[in-house]
Amino acid sequence: MKSLYDCAQERILVIDGAMGTMIQRHRLSEQDFRGQRFAHFHRDLRGNNDLLNITQPQIIRQIHEAYLQAGADIIETNTFSSTRIAQADYDLQDLAYELNLSGARIAREAVDQFMANHDHKPRFVAGAIGPTNKTLSISPDVTNPGYRAVTFDEVADAYYEQVKGLVEGGVDILLIETIFDTLNAKAAIYAIRKYFRDAHRQPLPIMISVTITDASGRTLSGQTLEAFYISVMHARPFSVGLNCALGARQMRPYLEELSRIASCFVSVYPNAGLPNAFGEYDELPHDTAEAIESFAREGWVNIVGGCCGTTPDHIQEIVRRVQHYPPRPLPIVAHSLQIGHAVEM
Repeated sequence: MKSLYDCAQERILVIDGAMGTMIQRHRLSEQDFRGQRFAHFHRDLRGNNDLLNITQPQIIRQIHEAYLQAGADIIETNTFSSTRIAQADYDLQDLAYELNLSGARIAREAVDQFMANHDHKPRFVAGAIGPTNKTLSISPDVTNPGYRAVTFDEVADAYYEQVKGLVEGGVDILLIETIFDTLNAKAAIYAIRKYFRDAHRQPLPIMISVTITDASGRTLSGQTLEAFYISVMHARPFSVGLNCALGARQMRPYLEELSRIASCFVSVYPNAGLPNAFGEYDELPHDTAEAIESFAREGWVNIVGGCCGTTPDHIQEIVRRVQHYPPRPLPIVAHSLQIGHAVEM
């Protein structure tokens, strides 16, 4: 089977759409989230989407399959909040490793079966690593700017545990996504490197995706896009890109800048426009795909897809629109670094 690196050089790859949007369509109850195993748990669990990897794995599998049917090349695991830091909100921090292992196995099985039953075109599983719900760069106490709710070592340890579960569950890629604080991302990079060094395993490609929070073009912790890229390029990522917070049209100037400066592959998977007054997303598949097609036409992208509010219909339309465009040429410097083949230890 062709490698991820080879596929990305041949065509624009498509990553799947929103997991949360699809879960919401099932209108699951508290009892659904609990399942039998957590029927008598002492905390409310509704809304803990990652727990469904254990209590409702068939639903997560069906969502992965829907995105595969839509034409996605890369399927994300349902593990965005599967760190012990994030799971502490539900008092399920000790479940972190199992959530990642289960999430990776569900996605792996869905992808492998789909390839066996269809055209054998390479598809890949990306282990989703979210930003956690705590930040290392900003104090949560406005009266004490020097205070931090968590330390770098605690965040790195949480990511190490997550990476271990994802890799042992069979992912092909590690995706550090929705980054609003570069220091959190650096903790994830450190944890990934440490895990592969400790495990004496061949490193997996790393995808890194940042969130620009507003029209200032900065992350929540205050970095410009170029400063962010410089801060993480030492990891020699397979790709760097943008996701969440904005719709495709709002991302346009930032994507153009990233395409100009990045020595690796470039990704973008925006929300389905901006949220309405109810926090929902109204942008139709045609509109999202039209904007993403313009990125492909400009030669700015290697990987595209959808974030909040996007569905298999969005992904199917994106696939249809971008499949005839060549991928963004990888800069010559990137070839010498063999981006995506290994992470320098």
